[in-house]
Amino acid sequence: MSVLEERLAAVNAAIADAAREVGRDPGEITLEAATKTQTADTVRAAIQAGVAVCGENRVQELVQKLDAFAYDGAREVHFIGHLQTNKVRQVVGRVDLIESVDSLHLLQAVSDCAQRLGRVQDILLEVNIAGEASKSGFTPDGVFGGVEKAQELPGVRLRGIMCIPPAAQDVGGNRKFFRKTYQIYVDIISKMVDNREDLSCLSMGMSRDFADAVREGATLVRVGTGLFGPRG
Repeated sequence: MSVLEERLAAVNAAIADAAREVGRDPGEITLEAATKTQTADTVRAAIQAGVAVCGENRVQELVQKLDAFAYDGAREVHFIGHLQTNKVRQVVGRVDLIESVDSLHLLQAVSDCAQRLGRVQDILLEVNIAGEASKSGFTPDGVFGGVEKAQELPGVRLRGIMCIPPAAQDVGGNRKFFRKTYQIYVDIISKMVDNREDLSCLSMGMSRDFADAVREGATLVRVGTGLFGPRG
């Protein structure tokens, strides 16, 4: 068994343990490999090892890896980084899910681009759950306006929300943020009318805290270092 396969098995086991600890079915949680800075060959190896979903942070890397067919065999490819409106056309229609729609302006741009392509792009709205000035995203209260806007736009389909909490200094330090994000997710579902069944994705938790995210309701966790080791 390769190092990557060992790490993948360990992450999957940790997800399963965390889920069972709170009475959840481990099958409810999807592991997404965050492939930022990884080579096309490494991405192929991860898929060969059993990774089903890949998430890319940078548009240039996404395009290069798509052109190199690096994601062949993956069930889904997501975009998880900050997306500038002038690069929307390079992403829309080329990924299964854009997780990082962080403003009404970007939401409109994604919908407009998808319409021009004759597509409907699946998206998540990013919530700046801790109100950090250094991060983009809807405020916890403002995200409901994004939900209403998404329902009006024909080029997007809202699948849920995503958050990136502050880097926790202590074990369990982000659980309060995950708990708050989960409550927002539940509130959004309760307010949806037309496509409530589409809201199936709560993306939160990364290498250091994904188990806590699972304990607090995440349906998708984004793991990079835990699978590929520290970035050089």
